[in-house]
Amino acid sequence: MNTSTTAPHRWSVRVYYEDTDASGLVYHAAYLRFAERARTELLRALGLDHRGMAERSGLRFAVRRVEAEFLAPAFLDDLLVVESRPAAWSGARLALAQTLLRGERIICRLEVTLVLLDGRLRPARLDRALPKAFLAPLPRLGEPR
Repeated sequence: MNTSTTAPHRWSVRVYYEDTDASGLVYHAAYLRFAERARTELLRALGLDHRGMAERSGLRFAVRRVEAEFLAPAFLDDLLVVESRPAAWSGARLALAQTLLRGERIICRLEVTLVLLDGRLRPARLDRALPKAFLAPLPRLGEPR
């Protein structure tokens, strides 16, 4: 996935006991929770919030696809940073590249595709919700990169 030149949104998260499995490592599903929280904070940074979007316009995001590559483990009490960067978009879909880091080391890479849904849970155009300045530098999904 080709990422845009936009600087990534960065969000920090501490690993708690509840995020680990019996072996003491961060459980694989916890990485998805960390990434979800970072995506929520990215939307907040754009002036959007999930509840406000749903109440004002009936619009909401849903995850359509996730691909994860686990490169190194994270441990209890680690401080991680989730970098989220928009990668591409089309009518109702937004692709994001997310990287989880422990210090300078990349420990997980995620490619996430979101869809924007209206109040009837049908696809809605992204430009109804996201600022055009956010979408402008991104390639359209399906275009050569």
